[in-house]
Amino acid sequence: MPHTARPAAQHPLLDRVLASDGSLPFALLRRHGGTEVEVLTGDVVDADLLHDIPLDGAPVLAVVPYRQARERGFTVQDDGAPLRCLVVRESERVALSDAVAALPPEPVAAEPLGFDIPDDEYAGIVRRVIDDEIGQGAGANFVVMRSFEARTDAGPVPTLASWFRALLTHEVGSYWTFAIHAPAPAAAVGPAAGAVSLAGATPERHLTLHDGLARMNPISGTYRHPASGPTREGVLEFLSDTKENEELFMVVDEEMKMMSALCPDGGRIVGPYLKQMARLSHTEYLLEGRTTVDPRDALRLTMFAPTVTGSPMENACTVIARHETRPRGYYSGFLALFEPEAAAEVELEPGAAGYSLDAPILIRTAYLHPDGRVSVPAGATLVRHSVPEHEVAETRAKAAGVLASLGLVARGAGPDAVVDLNAQPGVAEALTARNHQLAEFWVRPQEAGESPLAGRDVLVVDHEDQFTTMLAHQLGHLGMNARVVRWDAVEDVLADDLVVLGPGPGDPRDQEDPRIAALTRRILERVTAGRPLLAVCLSHQVLAGLAGFPLRALPAPRQGVRLDTDVFGTTAAVGYYNTFGAHLTTVSAAAADNPVARLALEPSVDTDGVLTALRGPGVASVQGHLESVLSADGITVLDTLARHALGVPGRVVSGGPAR
Repeated sequence: MPHTARPAAQHPLLDRVLASDGSLPFALLRRHGGTEVEVLTGDVVDADLLHDIPLDGAPVLAVVPYRQARERGFTVQDDGAPLRCLVVRESERVALSDAVAALPPEPVAAEPLGFDIPDDEYAGIVRRVIDDEIGQGAGANFVVMRSFEARTDAGPVPTLASWFRALLTHEVGSYWTFAIHAPAPAAAVGPAAGAVSLAGATPERHLTLHDGLARMNPISGTYRHPASGPTREGVLEFLSDTKENEELFMVVDEEMKMMSALCPDGGRIVGPYLKQMARLSHTEYLLEGRTTVDPRDALRLTMFAPTVTGSPMENACTVIARHETRPRGYYSGFLALFEPEAAAEVELEPGAAGYSLDAPILIRTAYLHPDGRVSVPAGATLVRHSVPEHEVAETRAKAAGVLASLGLVARGAGPDAVVDLNAQPGVAEALTARNHQLAEFWVRPQEAGESPLAGRDVLVVDHEDQFTTMLAHQLGHLGMNARVVRWDAVEDVLADDLVVLGPGPGDPRDQEDPRIAALTRRILERVTAGRPLLAVCLSHQVLAGLAGFPLRALPAPRQGVRLDTDVFGTTAAVGYYNTFGAHLTTVSAAAADNPVARLALEPSVDTDGVLTALRGPGVASVQGHLESVLSADGITVLDTLARHALGVPGRVVSGGPAR
């Protein structure tokens, strides 16, 4: 679009921003592909915790760094990046065409320096994560960052304004396009004393809250457009790729854990969709549920998106700290715009103050540091199928859209015409086919029916994997009163009618791991007392080990895969996330005096001799994740195993939804 003159004072707030010397805080936002640019300015304050974000009746835009993960007790490299808030005192809406006309037509001069981690070194990190983390049971997927670096002598206002215009004109499909400059408050010291300055075009919503409706938007899987432009054949090949499919399902599972913690109904899955951008296309789902929590608490419960961290979340943060060479700053954090709602139709928790929330993830973003350094971080999602060289290329492709728009790499001529991929024959059908793998329990709302399990009190023990929130929701659907307690906060393992020992990362043989040691003690205590017990995944493995079945690493990890599993003679479609397994062989004589071994648990095995389930008096266990979105028969199997453990008569395992 041409840079044309306009009448003076047509957009006075935008004019003030563009004429400022860097002392005026501002935000320029184009949201959800809108036809206007929002111009915001006001007061800058820093908050220590998310709940300290000041909601006093004015809109607030918060820039939330990755280091806030420490609020959840997660491991981070703490760089002191501030949680900076712009309390909006003035705002203005400008037509998109007028804003583009007013902004500087060319990006400021900058010297590109290249990636901080060279390609071969990043490929080596990828290999280590696959072998040493995924291959040793640390989790299903992890995102490792590297950053393209540059340097400029230009000030923050011309830099951000020109970047913003470039992103508006050269990128498509963004959820938010933005430029934000927030000088430090007068009292700021140390790392917080510098301005926070950034511009980006992020494709991904993290969380929105409006009138009690919560929405999350997991995006994963990447089709890198060739230089000649995307094609029908290329996108169909991408949509049929096993690695790309599994990558998306893993992050849907991880975000459904968050939705189950946030929403009493656990949330529902809508989609999938194909998001087409200038250089890349991604697959995505929309997750929806109802909630009444304070939006600041909602952000804490969902910190951070698995698409930029990994799963399970807590251990993903530990793995990131182990393998990344520098702190993340704001990469994988989020922006959070809190806006007063005129008349909310739901009663919110005290302190929520009737605010809506719109929070996009901070990816595809360029940062201008106070010393003139420019950084554009990008990461690849590493899974068991990852090829290091492909992940190197993915980080380059993800950074390229921003870099080309900002003039830091050659933009290239681009294709003569861009194909609308969603309109191509076969694309809609390929997307719909993905849902054949999903559990209807999480796709369609279900009313809890009458159940002989109703009213039972259930303790679900979390071993650092929030799949337990989904388990608790399913148990509630079966009529039970389920609560989740972290493994190191459990005070009494005998009081409840049923204890469900949940999954978690790690090696089930490692008694030096405090979680495994505590898990072992609780199994023995519960079994010795003759109290009903159900164990899932990691807990199933520890139970099997106590029963004398040998535990070994699988030839290849089963992370985020759905298998047709034999459960005591009946086939059930169940999702798996395991690197280790218990194997059917002669029970070890060393376990003869073990109270679990004396139960002589009945095993169910798959064709490879790996135990899929165990059962005995008052005890049941299962290797698969019945709560996973991949477990089409999960709720049925859970009901059957819970009834067995509790000694409640009921049906045998069968396919189809619970009735």
